[in-house]
Amino acid sequence: MLRIRKNAPVDTVGYFSKMLFGQPAFYKDIPITGYHFDKDTIYVYEYVGDEDKPNKIAYNIFEVVDGSKPSYRRNKVFLHRFNSDTLNFLASKALYKRFTDRIEGHQIIKRKFWLGTDVYGRDLLSRLILGARVSLAVGFVSVIISLLLGIVVGSLAGYFGGWVDASLSWVMNILWALPALLLVIAISFALGKGLWQIFIAVGMSMWVEVGRLVRGQVIGLKHTEFVEAARSMGFNNARIIRRHILPNIIGPILVLASSNFASAILLEAGLSFLGFGAQPPMPTWGSMIKEHYGYIIMNSAFLAILPGLAIMFMVYAFNLVTVGLRDAFDIKSQSTRI
Repeated sequence: MLRIRKNAPVDTVGYFSKMLFGQPAFYKDIPITGYHFDKDTIYVYEYVGDEDKPNKIAYNIFEVVDGSKPSYRRNKVFLHRFNSDTLNFLASKALYKRFTDRIEGHQIIKRKFWLGTDVYGRDLLSRLILGARVSLAVGFVSVIISLLLGIVVGSLAGYFGGWVDASLSWVMNILWALPALLLVIAISFALGKGLWQIFIAVGMSMWVEVGRLVRGQVIGLKHTEFVEAARSMGFNNARIIRRHILPNIIGPILVLASSNFASAILLEAGLSFLGFGAQPPMPTWGSMIKEHYGYIIMNSAFLAILPGLAIMFMVYAFNLVTVGLRDAFDIKSQSTRI
């Protein structure tokens, strides 16, 4: 690979920004099969395919190192443009050798792609890792949104009852009857394409399950002795719900949240496969399957199988977490085993 310094300045981002959004590359990598120097020029043979002849391209050595035409350097030595006969510059030939040694030592590198590359020459392993970041982010944010909406709506419906319960239950039943994927697609149409839109769309499609669960749990607890004691002590309804009821139903909520996490990953993958998820060049597992599913019947089926396996293992992992949380909070099952 020949690494050429980019012309535009690239800023170094902070640690958290790098973890969330990545560090923009300082160099442009070009796959080559060979190279040689001739005066101020490096000739490279660009790789274009196994069956095609490499393209011979010439680059100025100073452009390769600095990404710009040679001018005043940091050492204040003015470098003239080379002519076709001789190396015409004020500095010694040692400076020229320093540039060529830097290119050979730091800007001509070898890379190994452990899982191969896709049809655009991008490293598949790197895109799989970055796709995990997108899936985890969508699952985490959408679950938070669904928990906030579901806990608020379910608590109000279960605690107050009457027309409040009837109205909110009617809304939840209407949304419950709609297929989750169609609801997410409809919300995505309204909000537009993008990563943040997916957060909101997936979260808005999963809060109904949380609301129904919280409503049922609150109805079962609002007439218990400790709630009646808190009401007789003059505590307001918000304090009773927040401090006395919700802490006692946190177990079922966490179990459902871990289950919804797996569902959110599947929804995001489906949306990305349909083209409504995070837009290119951001890598997502669903979009990787979409780009390469045609290669399943050819000799490069791994391009679509690997992201599919990543989705499967991620969902399976969170299903195991759901089972573990269910066993941890299921008091009756624990009593039976004892």
